[in-house]
Amino acid sequence: MKTNLITRAGFELLQKELTHLWKVERPETTKKVSWAASLGDRSENADYQYNKKRLREIDRRVRYLTKRLEDIQVIDFNKQQEGKVFFGAWVVIENDEEEQLKFKIVGPDEIFGRNDFISIDSPMARALLKKEVDDEAVVNTPSGEKVWTVIDISYQDLQQSD
Repeated sequence: MKTNLITRAGFELLQKELTHLWKVERPETTKKVSWAASLGDRSENADYQYNKKRLREIDRRVRYLTKRLEDIQVIDFNKQQEGKVFFGAWVVIENDEEEQLKFKIVGPDEIFGRNDFISIDSPMARALLKKEVDDEAVVNTPSGEKVWTVIDISYQDLQQSD
């Protein structure tokens, strides 16, 4: 089960995607399907078959986004979070081999296509919650327990999400 949390920026991206699908992609694809259907035999018409499939994909995503946007809760920064790792934090951690990772803890709907975002549902994020700078977090991984030290915590959006 996915956590129903999302950052303000993530919520706006999902809304933007829904609007684009509904107002731009769906009408364009519908026109293509109508045009291809007017050519006659649909059984061997690749344009018709492809665009009909694409229309189903768009409709499925629109249904999902519509429902998801109703169910999710937008979490904005609160000054009480300062100094500790909570939802929406940029975190820099380091292990014993001095390997550093930097990422933002976000909702599961926001991680796709981003190497610098991790889901609040991940073992790493769960282990880091409520930690402060210099605290150690023990993360259970398939290869065993790993220990990470919190180096930095920030709630400023250092990178713009596209």
